[in-house]
Amino acid sequence: MRVAVTGANGHLGRRLLNRLAAAGHAPIAIVRSESAAGQVRSAASEAAVHVTSYADTDGLAQALAGADAAVHLVGIIREMPGTSFEDAHVAATQALLSAARTADLRHIIYYSLLGADARSRNRCLATRGVAEDLFIQSGIDTTVFRVGMVLGEGDYATASLAVRAVRSVNFAWRAGSLEQPIDAADLIEATIHRLESPLPGVHDIAGPESMPRAELIRRVARLRGRSTRVVSLPIGVALGIADLLGWLMASPPVSRAMLEVLDHDDQVDVARVEQAMGITLTPIADTLERVI
Repeated sequence: MRVAVTGANGHLGRRLLNRLAAAGHAPIAIVRSESAAGQVRSAASEAAVHVTSYADTDGLAQALAGADAAVHLVGIIREMPGTSFEDAHVAATQALLSAARTADLRHIIYYSLLGADARSRNRCLATRGVAEDLFIQSGIDTTVFRVGMVLGEGDYATASLAVRAVRSVNFAWRAGSLEQPIDAADLIEATIHRLESPLPGVHDIAGPESMPRAELIRRVARLRGRSTRVVSLPIGVALGIADLLGWLMASPPVSRAMLEVLDHDDQVDVARVEQAMGITLTPIADTLERVI
């Protein structure tokens, strides 16, 4: 099977390209810059690489020519100058779907976010929800994976937890916020499985255990032979700071939308997750032992 992967230069994208090749499929990486293409070529040498804007329908159609399926990884949780949530989620989806029809693509897997809903007041989650609706209503079989925290070797979330693990005191915005991290390897295996055995529809995807953020931090600390005290700070204060930074700066390091996404309570039924993914989830203890 020839499988195109948009946004293929990220941690998950590069892992997916290599796993596709190992499974006997022909991976096609679609990225939007030559620097991103270089990252892919150095990490996933068996992938064919195409450079195009995610808004360029013709460029996407050329990249998708001959492909059987696509995995759409493009998405942001923080807007940047020149790239809005509408650009990254809605416009990119519209362009991909137009190109997919031209290429006669049979199946798409879309990585969305837990909490995505077109009716949400949060623009990140709302535009993700609009993208989901566009895919489901497109007439092309689409499997939507709504994903929360993902833990894998060398990724940002894992590195952040590792740093927290060695601190004697950790400050966290609403430390009771529920996290349900999934092993990156599980997500990749589920993607391969659902490419080979499609299950169209929208599926909430998470790991085997939901826990407060404070407990996750403490578990990682114990794994390092340390103990830590987690001090919870009011999320309202963080949102106020984000609003102020948004008023003062053209490109603030955090935004209200970003913080609300990160603060989402993840509590997903594990049996349904495993049914949707077609795999057995790796215990969180095993994941932490491997990646931290």
